[in-house]
Formats: sequence, structure tokens, C-alpha cells
Amino acid sequence: MNLIANSGDGRSYAFQALEEARNGNLEECNLLLRKSDDAIKKAHQAQTELLFSEARGEKQEINVLLIHSQDHFMTSMLANELIKEIIRFYQK
Repeated sequence: MNLIANSGDGRSYAFQALEEARNGNLEECNLLLRKSDDAIKKAHQAQTELLFSEARGEKQEINVLLIHSQDHFMTSMLANELIKEIIRFYQK
């Protein structure tokens, strides 16, 4: 659940940062981007724990929740990266 929760937070913060950039509030935008990065980092740590667990031979049951968590994490990382690129245009 940490993977899903932190991925969702990272995505939400990134979109909030984009809104602040659109409104010219670059200081708030940068704060939200840092929050997004922190949440994505926590999600990545949760994913890494799953991977190490699997590598140690601790098999994970593949279910809809696990698949959803990986999908959620991937799209959150992509949103974070793309939003940062869009924000660079606003900063110029």
C-alpha cells in the first residue's frame, strides 16, 4: 500500500506544481515539486523492497493490487518527469 499511496501523492503534488507554475507562483511550484520527488522516492523504495524480497526467493502473489501498484508507480514517475519539463517552459 505504501507504493500506491506514495505514488498517488507524487502524482498529485506534480499536478499541483503544474497549476502553480501556470499561475506564475514559481516558489510554491518548486515546493510542490520537491514534495512530489520525495513521495516518488518513497514509492521507489517500496518497489525496491518488493524486488529485493523477490530476489531473496520470497515469492509475491501476483494479484490485481500488485499490478495496480506497479502501474500507478510507473504513471506517477512519468507524470513527474513530464510535468517538470512543462514547468521549465513556464519558468522561461
